[in-house]
Amino acid sequence: MQLVDSGRKMLVVAMDHGRAMGPVQGLEDPGRVIDMVIDAGADALMTSFGIVKRYNEKLIGTIETYMRLDGGPSLIREKWLENSEWQLLHDVALAHEMGAAGGCVMYFMGAPCESATMQIVADTALDSFGLELPLMVEALPCRHPGIPDTNDAQMMADACRIAFEHGADILKTYYPGTVDGFRKVVEGTPAPVLIAGGPKLDSDLAVLEMVAGTIEAGGKGVVFGRNIWQHANPAGMVRALRAIIHDGVAAREAEGLLRS
Repeated sequence: MQLVDSGRKMLVVAMDHGRAMGPVQGLEDPGRVIDMVIDAGADALMTSFGIVKRYNEKLIGTIETYMRLDGGPSLIREKWLENSEWQLLHDVALAHEMGAAGGCVMYFMGAPCESATMQIVADTALDSFGLELPLMVEALPCRHPGIPDTNDAQMMADACRIAFEHGADILKTYYPGTVDGFRKVVEGTPAPVLIAGGPKLDSDLAVLEMVAGTIEAGGKGVVFGRNIWQHANPAGMVRALRAIIHDGVAAREAEGLLRS
């Protein structure tokens, strides 16, 4: 039983950063960002329970919404990809009750909390299956003696496949830097793979070329936050990304759309 169309492409806007980072620049007013990305044509939004609760009328019935269900200490306490604590904070039944299209959880391969995140993926996937809701899993290699490079394509492929085996319907991971590298990730996982944006990149063209590379490799889109709502023209970036993901536009042509 497939809960998602494996061929569907998606532009998902990530807005869950505040739960670990506080009022991040560009995300101080979530309602404004929600209105903007909906108007610009985003396919879906991934965010926290607090934002789904506060802005429920803006979101539900208007844009497909995935609710972050898990979490750990703030980034003040633990560096990203060095996580030692992680737990399920909200269950998928709550996401369903709130009208969300699905849930989102982490799998930290190689981190001290790896087993905890693996159990969260497995348990949440079972509950999601019972409610016929897709589960998005952000599968990331973490700093570990056995993972000398967290951007290694094989490590990302391994993390995504392990998350899939435990029930993920949609995978989110980082771009390993090359089309061939990302193709290895995609070909190793039967579920659709989208890329996370990570920190905001310096160049618009670098962002757009990265996205075009993922589509060329068989990826199904992006789950981007800071590269959208920290941009000087967030709506233009959404439209440029849509052109690449849904229309097959080249990166330089999409850059022209962004500037115009």
